[in-house]
Amino acid sequence: MLRRYRIKDINFILIITLAVIGFIGVLLVGSADKTLQTRQALGLVAGIVIMLFVAFIDYSWVLNFYWIIYVVNLALLGWVAIMGRVTNGASRWMSIGGEKGIVFQPTELSKILLILFFSMFLMKHENDLNTFATLLKAVILMVIPVGLVAAQPDLKNAITLTLLFCIIMYAAGLSYKIIGKVLLVVVPLFLVIFVLITQTDLPILDDYQKQRIMTFLEPENEEYSESANQQNSSVTAIGSGQLTGKGLDNSDVASSNKGNYVAETQNDFIFAVAGEELGFVGCVAIILLLFLIVALCISTGNKAKDLSGRLICTGVASLVALQSFINICVATGILPNTGTPLPFISYGLTSLISLFVGMGFVLNVGLQKRRYDKEPGLKRYDSMLYR
Repeated sequence: MLRRYRIKDINFILIITLAVIGFIGVLLVGSADKTLQTRQALGLVAGIVIMLFVAFIDYSWVLNFYWIIYVVNLALLGWVAIMGRVTNGASRWMSIGGEKGIVFQPTELSKILLILFFSMFLMKHENDLNTFATLLKAVILMVIPVGLVAAQPDLKNAITLTLLFCIIMYAAGLSYKIIGKVLLVVVPLFLVIFVLITQTDLPILDDYQKQRIMTFLEPENEEYSESANQQNSSVTAIGSGQLTGKGLDNSDVASSNKGNYVAETQNDFIFAVAGEELGFVGCVAIILLLFLIVALCISTGNKAKDLSGRLICTGVASLVALQSFINICVATGILPNTGTPLPFISYGLTSLISLFVGMGFVLNVGLQKRRYDKEPGLKRYDSMLYR
C-alpha cells in the first residue's frame, strides 16, 4: 500500500499550480457570494490534504480492488436513485445525517472511480482490447453507470462520462478501424436525434433540456428570450471587464455580478465573474493554469510505469479539459447552458475534492515513473495519448 518514494520525483509544479488556481477559485466564489467563501476555502484545504495523502498510496495496490471500486460506484449511484435528495425535479444528491449532515453529489466522485476502474480493466485486456467480446463487456460496464446518471436526470454528466470513456478507450489502443465504424453509426444517429429534438415534439429530452438547446439555437425567439438572458448577461459581464477588469470583489452595483444579472455565478457562471472583475488578463491566466494542469497530467502519463498509470493520467487530464472547455464555452455563449462547473474554481465541494483525489493518483503515478536509465529495454510512449 505504501512505498518509499524519492522527494525529487514529487511534481511540485503541479501541486503549486493546483494551489494557485484553487486560491483564485476561493477569491472568485467569495466575490460571487461572500457566505460561501469560507466553505470553499475549507474545501480547498481539505482537497489539498486529501490529494497529498492519496499521492503516497500505491495506485497499483488500489487498482487491485477495481471490481470493488466499480460496485461501490454503482451502489452510490443506486442510492441516489432510490433515496437521493430531490432538487428542482432531479435526484442528484446524497444526504448523510439529515439536513445538517453531509451532502454530496456521487456523480462527481463517480467520474474518478470509473477512471480508476477502466484503467485497470483495460490493462487487464490490453492484448485483446479490439476483440468483440472485450469491447462488448467494456460498453456494458459503462452503460450501466451512465444510465443511472442519465436517469437522475443529469444529461450533462452522462455525456461527460461517455466522452471520458471514449477518450480512455482510444488511449488504451482502440483500433482506428473500430473507431471509424463507430463514427459511421454515431454521427448519422446524432444528426437524426438532433433533428427530432429541434423539429418535433417527441419527448426525447425533458422539457428544460430541450428548452436550453432551443434557447441556444433561437435566442431571439420570444418564447426562449427569458432563458437566454442568463447567457447574454454572462457575455456582457465578460466583455465589460475589458483588459484588466473592474477589480476583484468590487462594489459596483451596476455590474452583472453585484447586480445579480447572472444567476449561479458562484458555480456554473464563475467565469463571468472572472471576466468582469479580472478582465481579459485574468481569464487568460485561468485558462493557462488549466492548460498547464492538463499538460502536466499528460506529461506524467508519458512516463508512467504501466498502461493503468497512463490511463489514470489520461482520464484525469481529459476530465479537467472537458469540464473547462464546456464551462467556458457556456459562459461565453458558444454552447448551450449545461450547468458544468469550472474545475478547481467553481463552488462545489464534491467536485473540488473529487478532482483533488484524481490529482492525488496522478501524483502517485509520477512517483512511480519508469526508470529508462536502468531499464533501457522498456518501450517509451512519447505521443500525447500514448499510441
